[in-house]
Amino acid sequence: MRKQSLLLFIFSLGITLSCFAQVRWNTDSVLPVGDDLLKLAQSDAAPKKQVTIATFKDVRLINQQTLECLGPRTLNVEISHRFGALNSGSYNAYGIDGPANIRIGLDYSYDGRLTAGVGRTSIDKLYDGYLKYRLIRQLDNDVMPFSVTLYSSIVYTGLIDPTETITGQDKYFYPSDRLSYTNEIMIGRKFSNRFSFQLSGFLVHNNLTLNIGDKNDVYAIGGCVRYKVTRSFALTAEYAYRVNKYTTTPSSYYDSAGIGFEIETGGHVFQIHLTNSLSITESEYIPFTTTSWSNAGIRIGFNISRAFHL
Repeated sequence: MRKQSLLLFIFSLGITLSCFAQVRWNTDSVLPVGDDLLKLAQSDAAPKKQVTIATFKDVRLINQQTLECLGPRTLNVEISHRFGALNSGSYNAYGIDGPANIRIGLDYSYDGRLTAGVGRTSIDKLYDGYLKYRLIRQLDNDVMPFSVTLYSSIVYTGLIDPTETITGQDKYFYPSDRLSYTNEIMIGRKFSNRFSFQLSGFLVHNNLTLNIGDKNDVYAIGGCVRYKVTRSFALTAEYAYRVNKYTTTPSSYYDSAGIGFEIETGGHVFQIHLTNSLSITESEYIPFTTTSWSNAGIRIGFNISRAFHL
């Protein structure tokens, strides 16, 4: 009887120790394995794809469009103004007296990637509309090192032909003669918190040419630079180089260029600059800039924009 009780005790003790050892093994092994898996998951996890923001501070730099689109459900009101040329002399207050060019525009984006806009420009009575789409967004950690934006616009000239009373014929004989188009691709990168650069390719098409022998299509390459000095102050510059000889009078026109600075305060962006272009829309300032930096044919200009989140 004692022998049977002893065997039963040893058997029970063995089972207990075995269960205890199994529990201890599981306890000792599960926690380290969990920690190792967590570390492994963290080390192998893909970097967080965070979109780079504020490559530029507004949809327009000086004259050129930037690759920026408005934020989701954002309405932007923009007023652009160009004074007369500095070489117009003191009698004209070095361009302050005009002739001036003014554009008032409205831009809106619903989803933050597609922006639509309309505008009215005083000189030549222009009505313009455009679509801009953020095709590729730059991501932090160089997962995607640059941004790509597509832009397309149409411009209608509402000007009455000033030579009609002389020639007896309206040069805008067909309504389509008043239309011009611009297609643009913008590729840019925010290299640091301070420096941003953009390269653009333009195709400008005018249905009506000014001279016999002129080409309807104008190709250009543009560059935009922004350097942030302080949190709300930045220096800006842009240049548009016309690639092809589209006109029989090339000496009459010059490449568009501008330098300036911008100040951000609240929902406003103030851009003040010097540019040799009186025109503001791409279909005019790229092919038809008539004054040059070399002879002080530059003018003071500014853009003011105010964004509203709806």
